[in-house]
Amino acid sequence: MNKFFYIVIFFLFINIAASEENTVIMKLQNGSVEIELFSEVAPKHVERFKKLVNEKKYDGVVFHRVIDGFMAQTGDVQFGNLNLDSFDLSRAGTGGSDYPDLKAEFSNLPHVRGTLSMARSADPNSANSQFFICLEQAAHLDKQYTVFGKVKKGMQFVDLIKKGEGSNGEVSKPDKIINISIK
Repeated sequence: MNKFFYIVIFFLFINIAASEENTVIMKLQNGSVEIELFSEVAPKHVERFKKLVNEKKYDGVVFHRVIDGFMAQTGDVQFGNLNLDSFDLSRAGTGGSDYPDLKAEFSNLPHVRGTLSMARSADPNSANSQFFICLEQAAHLDKQYTVFGKVKKGMQFVDLIKKGEGSNGEVSKPDKIINISIK
């Protein structure tokens, strides 16, 4: 009986540890957002995201495109980082990391409120560092963009991100990611 108990405890510990390594905390000006990453659904996208998180590439990156009732886009580590000399708000949304683009990992997961999905150009295999968080359901994106996570706590802080103007949602004086870390 004792052996069985220790085996159960061991597997619970392993599952908790694995769960925590796929949880990130994104600090915004109004509060912290806890995000679960879906490594089993989009392993390459999660691997890239975590790599950029560990390199602190997202710290200081602005939400350059925010459309009320749709999504908040960020992640341009090349032109959208307020902490770098390369920051250029007029070019934010056109850059990426120094790593090669990722192949699509589309799934059956829907784009619902809180979904974390990778941004890309018209080429399905062009995702790199930019991502967005759905503010509401966006079924027209399903199976067109790679879903790689979901907000678990703090969506109310995502809702407070400064909204953009016009149909493209361009934001003047945008909010930024203060930092992101793996839990």
